[in-house]
Amino acid sequence: MPYLLKKYDITETKKVEDFLVEVVKLSETLAHKLLRNARIVDHKKRCLQKGKILKSGYIEVLIFEPITKGLKPLFQTEHFALFDKPSGLLVHPTIRSTKYTLLDEIRYQFGDEAKLVHRIDAETSGLVLVSKNDYAGYVLKEMFAKKEFVKKYKALVENELKEEILIDKKITNSEGLIKLKMQTSENGKESTTQICPIAYDKTKNQTLVEAIPYTGRQHQIRVHLDSISHRIVGDPIYGLDENFVNKFLKNKIEKSKRLQTTGASRLMLHAYYLEFTFLKRRYVFCSKQGFCDG
Repeated sequence: MPYLLKKYDITETKKVEDFLVEVVKLSETLAHKLLRNARIVDHKKRCLQKGKILKSGYIEVLIFEPITKGLKPLFQTEHFALFDKPSGLLVHPTIRSTKYTLLDEIRYQFGDEAKLVHRIDAETSGLVLVSKNDYAGYVLKEMFAKKEFVKKYKALVENELKEEILIDKKITNSEGLIKLKMQTSENGKESTTQICPIAYDKTKNQTLVEAIPYTGRQHQIRVHLDSISHRIVGDPIYGLDENFVNKFLKNKIEKSKRLQTTGASRLMLHAYYLEFTFLKRRYVFCSKQGFCDG
């Protein structure tokens, strides 16, 4: 488990931030972050803030200690690394008891300065970009905000899609039972996705498509495809009865039932292509995973 609660006895009077740096051996940046996020408590379980003077007793520090399962980056430079994430792996912990995520490998291999530049859903496989230092993190995140990346996905969808289509529908939070969901709405934020058919399987009535999101809304490709009656195969949230979705999110759906209801054991969405320019050099990456791997 990456989150560990560690106890440290107070043997001399110090400000809490100095104690974290000098005794616990944290960086100043991490020490201040833990204090802001209420991860430092005293022996009476009171959250400590910057400037608090420690005199006696002990403090407890909730620290993220990464583990590794051997997942190596597909490519790396001194400033960034690119991982080819398998389906089913979370990119970061959703709760403190989450046992292993891509963030474990990132911090284990590159240290506390390393950060996710962008995210993909747990069941989406494919390329995830990681900054290895604060400079690269700032530049790359600004590039994403300015839409200076070309991202392409492959998706297997229900029904036949014969022609290329540009989906230009605003997206906002769902008004239904499932708060995790998003929906198309005139009151939402601008959202645009280009969809191009690649191959049609007549027997299964499924189309393999390429999806290029021009904006970065939550669940954008999933929402847009479902909105034109081409739900992604294996999607356990969109285009389904909300009672099923609610049970799925509470881990009350067996794998066989999920397969029967959604059409696959995973979300059939794959981030296969990433292109960008960094420090005047152009990079083009393609995933090495087969679309159905994982």
